[in-house]
Amino acid sequence: MSAIHNRASDKAFAKISMLNFQIQTDERNLAIGSYGGDISLSDFMLIVKGNKTELKVWQYIAELIEKSNKTQ
Repeated sequence: MSAIHNRASDKAFAKISMLNFQIQTDERNLAIGSYGGDISLSDFMLIVKGNKTELKVWQYIAELIEKSNKTQ
């Protein structure tokens, strides 16, 4: 069970890192107005909001994984 827990934890923190990079890229692209060819600003803002929500979800998952390790 410990191996699965470690893999789950690693996966969650890797996803969090990748989402942080994506959000930084989104914010940089927004600042310079480079958010895609046929994508409108409102569509891009939905993507940015979705990435931020996804980050919160994965942070919550990582927290649950870490807490579950302490109770075992």
